[in-house]
Amino acid sequence: MQTEAAFDAEALKARFNPEGSQIRRQQMVMLEMVKELDRICRKHDIPYFLYGGTLLGAIRHNGFIPWDDDLDVGLLRQDYQRLMRVLPSELPEHIALQTNDTDPNYFYFFAKLRNRRSLLEEECPYDQVFRERGVYIDIFPFDKVRLWTHLLGEPLQGHTFKIFRTSKNRQWAMRKIRFITWVNKHVTFPVLRFISRITGGKTLTYDYGIPFHIIYDERDIFPLTTHEFEGLQLSVPGNSHHMLQTQYGDYMQLPDLDHLQGHVKKLEIYND
Repeated sequence: MQTEAAFDAEALKARFNPEGSQIRRQQMVMLEMVKELDRICRKHDIPYFLYGGTLLGAIRHNGFIPWDDDLDVGLLRQDYQRLMRVLPSELPEHIALQTNDTDPNYFYFFAKLRNRRSLLEEECPYDQVFRERGVYIDIFPFDKVRLWTHLLGEPLQGHTFKIFRTSKNRQWAMRKIRFITWVNKHVTFPVLRFISRITGGKTLTYDYGIPFHIIYDERDIFPLTTHEFEGLQLSVPGNSHHMLQTQYGDYMQLPDLDHLQGHVKKLEIYND
């Protein structure tokens, strides 16, 4: 069993995300988007789950970690592909789906939902070239692969981030980044995926193109259940405890609250 949390929830809220604060307004925008995502997934019977810091927030805080400024959900790759097909016709007009199909300069291999009634500038510079730049939630695909193929694929797309950071000519850099992304999407990663399939890949991790390889156990995820998140009942892994313990250790204990780092450099919310 995990250690019981020992903190004053109201004191944390008053310190980090009181009602009306910038981060709380951002969290409410993200909450609206995940509520839409949950509605669409339920309508089309597409299983998804909260994970990472968002799952930690659900289990430890019954909502956002008070200082958290992003929201992550995951799906198995086949479910992710189904979701990508139905989202464009299901989303309200002020929420945009962002992928490297919908946004030519978006070179990530996971999707975002973006709120068009806001403008967010992150500490990292990559979003400067994206078409959609509002408050977002991240949607990650997971797949069963041979781990060595994933490790081989990580630097192939990871190189685009180095090109972006180091190039003095942004126009030239984006041409090269778009080309590398296209080759990886249509050639390299399908080949690696084929190798994993025929050789019996069983390691569940992020899909190709995502430069992380945290290993998950599918038995910890399925069957899914629900848990309270900001007053909603959202989908979470069946064994959230083991997933969080694997990733964070004693996850019910708070980190050093004086040395927290966020993603947001500048935020404008026009209508919330």
